[in-house]
Amino acid sequence: MKPIIGITTHVELDSKHVLNHDYITAVSRAGGIPMLIPIGIEEDAEQILDRIDGLVVSGGGDIDPTLFGEEPHRSLGEISPGRDASELALIQAALDRDLPLLTICRGLQVMVIAAGGDMYQDIYDQIDRELLQHGQKAARTHASHFVQTAEGSILREAAEGERFRVNSYHHQAVREVKAPFAVSGIASDGVIEAVESTEHKFAVGVQWHPEALAAAGDEPSLRLFSRFIETAKEGAGTVANHRSAL
Repeated sequence: MKPIIGITTHVELDSKHVLNHDYITAVSRAGGIPMLIPIGIEEDAEQILDRIDGLVVSGGGDIDPTLFGEEPHRSLGEISPGRDASELALIQAALDRDLPLLTICRGLQVMVIAAGGDMYQDIYDQIDRELLQHGQKAARTHASHFVQTAEGSILREAAEGERFRVNSYHHQAVREVKAPFAVSGIASDGVIEAVESTEHKFAVGVQWHPEALAAAGDEPSLRLFSRFIETAKEGAGTVANHRSAL
C-alpha cells in the first residue's frame, strides 16, 4: 500500500493556492501518493492527519515575526497569516502523534517556531559576519553550496558522507533550536541548514529545496524522500485501519 502524503501549499496574499510540481514529482518518485492541503484548516488539522500517512510542509514566503516575539524587520517580505496558522496547527498535531514530517525551507522555520525556537527575519541584516549567497542565481536543479552533516543524523545517512551540496533560495533562517530538535546540518558560514527531532521516528527540516533536486535525479535528495516515505509506509496500515473505522 502506498502511503498518502499531505503537502501544504503556498498562498499568494491568502487568496491563491499554488505549489511547484517538483513536490508532487518527488513524493511520487519515492513511492507516495501526494495530496494537497489548503489554508484555513487549522480547526480540522487532527481530522486531516487521520487521513494521511506523512506530512510535507513546503517552502514559500516569509513568516509573521510576532509568532516568535518580534515586530517586522525592514527586510521582511510578504507574509501569510492564514498559512502560518494552518501549518502551525498541522505541525504541532503531527509531532504529537509522531506522524512522519518533512519540512522544507519556510517549512523548517515554521516547525522550529512550533517547538519554541526562533529565526532571523533577514540573515544579511541580522548576522554580523560574511555570508554565502543563500539566494542563488542559478536554476533550482543546481547545487550551489555545501552543507556539513551531523554524525548519526538522517541527513548524513541520506548524503552518504560528511558533507554534500544543496541548492539555496532563502533570506531567512533558523536562529535558535529548542528540544526535541537538534541541528543536523550547517553551511560553511554557520547558517543552520537542517534540524532533526531526537524523539520522533522522522521529523526532519531542511533549509534548501530537495524536491527540486530529487525531481532532477539528485541521489541524496532522493534518499531523503525515500527514507521519509518508507517511514510513512510503516504506519500506513495502522492509519488505514483507523480510517476504515471512521
